[in-house]
Amino acid sequence: MNSSNSTPRESTAAPGGLEGAHDGARQAKTPSFRLGRIMAGCTALVLAWMAWTPGALAESTEYLVYVGTYTGPKSKGIHAFRFNAKDGRAEAPFLAAETAHPTFLALAPNKRFLYSVGELGTFQGKKAGGVSAFSIDRATGRLELLNQVSSGGPGPCHLVVDATGKWVLVANYGGGSVALLPIQGNGALGEAVSFHQHQGSSLNAKRQEGPHAHGVTLDPANRVAIVPDLGLDRLMIYRLDAAEGRLTPNDPAYAAVKPGSGPRHLAFAPGGKHAYGINELSSTVTVYAYDSAKGSLAEVQTLSTLPDGLDANNSTAEIEVHPTGRFVYGSNRGHDSIAVFARDMQRGTLERVANVPTQGKVPRNFAIAPGGAWLWAANQGSDNLVLFGIDPERGLLQPAGVTVDIGAPVCVQYVPLD
Repeated sequence: MNSSNSTPRESTAAPGGLEGAHDGARQAKTPSFRLGRIMAGCTALVLAWMAWTPGALAESTEYLVYVGTYTGPKSKGIHAFRFNAKDGRAEAPFLAAETAHPTFLALAPNKRFLYSVGELGTFQGKKAGGVSAFSIDRATGRLELLNQVSSGGPGPCHLVVDATGKWVLVANYGGGSVALLPIQGNGALGEAVSFHQHQGSSLNAKRQEGPHAHGVTLDPANRVAIVPDLGLDRLMIYRLDAAEGRLTPNDPAYAAVKPGSGPRHLAFAPGGKHAYGINELSSTVTVYAYDSAKGSLAEVQTLSTLPDGLDANNSTAEIEVHPTGRFVYGSNRGHDSIAVFARDMQRGTLERVANVPTQGKVPRNFAIAPGGAWLWAANQGSDNLVLFGIDPERGLLQPAGVTVDIGAPVCVQYVPLD
């Protein structure tokens, strides 16, 4: 804990093969926090030392940081630690709730409740996974289980809470489906009121033999839900009626990506005119122009997350847009880096400017802290989270010398305490 000298260990594969094994992950080299190189593969960028303080941009001083994990010898569920965003200090992690494979987490808008998937193949004797509801004890950071319900399909891997705080949308990777769950007044979940099963396949016989819904993203208006389906090479598009609790296919019903790409997650830029999808199998990012009236996505640009000319055994995972809208970030598993892109604020197009090693193996999720000053990278394969400061002028990541050890971390969720 709090050590920049932790030693990465061998990668661990997802249970049950729901995500597919990502073999050949290579240990990232530890970058310097001095004037020097930020490099990955053949990309090198010489930086001038910047006299900026990440904590100056923080929206809050103290956070609880919850970490979703794959459970096993080194993790028993959702872990947490306190994080000071002014100076980058992190306290010792603790077990907030014991539960099986709570890989992805989502926070309610009122910040009183936390929801997690249970990435399982069977739930209560049926072919499905689970979704759990927790209340947050802000004094201790502990989570109290309110209830668990079925996700409607096996292998739930991602979920979001809508802007009204009334609905949870969950993507089932193993089952290739999406479900809409109601949130009760006490924060507990009801059974699904809407369910959509995807159908089809795509180019990659091993990974795209059937549908694999991999994420859910709501547009800024809270009216459209976009579900990247890795198995179909499609971004499935749904209309959300938050007043009535209905999820219905949009017209158009999807946006297609290049066959074999394997779309995984999607993130909107501030203003909602552009969205950014990360493609797991092709290690690319696609820029989309978004028409909010039609709920449609039109491809603008696709570019690699890897250094030019590099042929790496790699798959991508997470994508985030900086709160300022000036930068986009994507994680590489195998190359074990975060790709940093500069964003054209008018056209929405990207230019990759660096690949920053994550100081660990298999960086799954990462999360930018509110205010845009810090980024925690979750290295699933080396059982650690590493803190980076974000240069507000160029978006580049500087290692802060802070590491938190948690087994098989997958997802990072911030809860402000002040």
